[in-house]
Amino acid sequence: MRFFPITLALVLSAFSCFSQKTALIEHKKDSLFIVYDHAAIFSGKVSTTGSSYIVQQQSETVNGCTYQIVTVRTKELKPIQLNAHITGSEQSVACESEPADGLIKVVRHVFGKSTSLLNNAVYERSQDWLFSVDKFYSKVKIIPRDKGYDLDVSGWEIVIRFRPLYYQKHRGLSYFNPSAYNIWKKPVVGWCSWFAYFDQINEKEIKETADVISEKLKPFGLEYLQIDDGYQQLPVGLPDTWLQANKKFPSGLKNLASYINSKGLTPGVWTNVSFADSAAAFKNKELFVKDHTGAPALGNWVGYVMDGGNPETIQQLITPVYKGLNNDGFNYFKLDAIRHLKYEGYNSHKDYFKAKNIDRDEAFRNVAKEVRKQAGRDKFLLACWGIRPELVGIADGCRIGNDGYSYAGLAQFNSYNNIIWRNDPDHIVLSAQEAYRSCTATSLTGSLFMLTDKPEKYQNSPLIEAARRSIPVLYTQPGQVYDVDPSRSALISQADVEMSGSGPRPFDASSTTTTGLFELEINKPFENWVVLGRLDERDKVLPFKELGLDEKKEYLVFEFWSKKYEGVFKTQFIPGRIDTAINCQVYCFREKLAHPQLLATNRHISCGGLELNDVEWKNRSLEGASEVVANDKYTIYIHEDKQFNFTGISVKNAMLMTNEKDGDIRKITLFSDKGGIVNWKVNYK
Repeated sequence: MRFFPITLALVLSAFSCFSQKTALIEHKKDSLFIVYDHAAIFSGKVSTTGSSYIVQQQSETVNGCTYQIVTVRTKELKPIQLNAHITGSEQSVACESEPADGLIKVVRHVFGKSTSLLNNAVYERSQDWLFSVDKFYSKVKIIPRDKGYDLDVSGWEIVIRFRPLYYQKHRGLSYFNPSAYNIWKKPVVGWCSWFAYFDQINEKEIKETADVISEKLKPFGLEYLQIDDGYQQLPVGLPDTWLQANKKFPSGLKNLASYINSKGLTPGVWTNVSFADSAAAFKNKELFVKDHTGAPALGNWVGYVMDGGNPETIQQLITPVYKGLNNDGFNYFKLDAIRHLKYEGYNSHKDYFKAKNIDRDEAFRNVAKEVRKQAGRDKFLLACWGIRPELVGIADGCRIGNDGYSYAGLAQFNSYNNIIWRNDPDHIVLSAQEAYRSCTATSLTGSLFMLTDKPEKYQNSPLIEAARRSIPVLYTQPGQVYDVDPSRSALISQADVEMSGSGPRPFDASSTTTTGLFELEINKPFENWVVLGRLDERDKVLPFKELGLDEKKEYLVFEFWSKKYEGVFKTQFIPGRIDTAINCQVYCFREKLAHPQLLATNRHISCGGLELNDVEWKNRSLEGASEVVANDKYTIYIHEDKQFNFTGISVKNAMLMTNEKDGDIRKITLFSDKGGIVNWKVNYK
């Protein structure tokens, strides 16, 4: 900690009562403090080289957004140094606050505590505040510590910005209340029946798929099997049409969920909020929104509009469905057609809600809240489809775009992912053109990962490797609290005025990408490195500085899909043409050390970030522990400097299959028929 306890105690005592929406900023002598919500979040010390300096601050609220700014400068424009500590919880993340001009566009996500040299800010999710330092005239370095971050700033002018309620006010997500819910941290990797079978799915095909994916993909991290549209009775309406499956599912939903469980998989189910049974609607008019004639209101895709402002509607039409599906054993819920309930339903009949003095957004949320309540907080709830700002805090994930995989959405809502909810780019089809690209983008962003092929694809096609090496996804946080492509999220307020959800709206994720670069920064206790996915060739040169790396250092570069060592590079890397057999590249950048070092592994796209528990250079030996998949060949790639002579390998809990040397790279392949932790040690003299 870099503050003086007595001084800080006086500051806290003097300002013990204040609004949670603004911070108290205090400058005394050479010390600078920021207090928010009765706690010190920043303490720093200013120093100059023989010059006096000026500290100025202001606090302004514009359109409900509070901006608090502190400037520190000298009259002579001489160097200033600020050394400080920022207090942060486990939910905080070091990040970039704004994009810099003229740099390559990279979507950044982080596993662990970020050490990127691009960072100029700390975002604290638990209280929704953003602290940042302008980088234009200053050099900024943020170093993660056990209880926060150390901050070092130097320049002739230092500008500090504090933005309370950042996502709620500055980003326009009025329902964001992070203290009310936690982000789903476990991997969400599964299979969905939709693009494989559409609504023609049947019980036999579900069981056949469960058999195949439990053998071929479950060992690598696939967990969920989700039944999509096609099991329900038509026309959908009263609860029994959801709970009593149609003739294609003769054993019933409970039996089917039990079968999925018996394969070691977690059963999931699709539902929607439409009501198509006209006889039932007119028989129970009081449960529906009324049109100008007093009849149950009818809208495209949503049918008769269930009235979420009526507790009886919730009790009779929503509660039994999700209570019943939960009791049947489903643990993953996909809630569809909600955009239509909001647009064709509630927005199109706002006079109905106004007459009843009911907030239509709250009526809309009531429906989702009841689904959430009956499913339980321990079950994953996916809102589908399109951006739904009204469901922030209720849904664990959101399908951010239209039907079909959206690379663009991962750049247009990258700042939402695992801060607001888990982004869903839609299902992954293992096609020759897109398999590696979509698996790469999904895994490197820590997004929802759902496959949707017929099971024979997983038995017969080598494309299954794209999925196997990309799952499970790691729990990531965004490395930027802005969207790399802000064109969609900037229009999110328009969601409250739409009256038709027939197609993508200006604020929904699009299909056109603005960048082909997706970076995952890996931070483990023993090492930090960067993995970069390159999905197209628009960026010909990759400057290390623009990837958050130190341009003064040397880095080893390894391409994961081809398993090709590219060499040692400084300042920048030129990736070259993309192999059309893969249609993307994944590069691992590791700082070059003065001894043999692990370069990558073949288990996972993170190049060891998933399964490596420890790696250490000790007594002229490189040793580590890896969690491997049973009956899967596990390969370790080691970079060896010429001055070190290899003497042997020892392995515990696995068999050494091969040991090969090609130039500076040693390739060691291990095999375990049981899986689990494997210890390995490579000796040198």
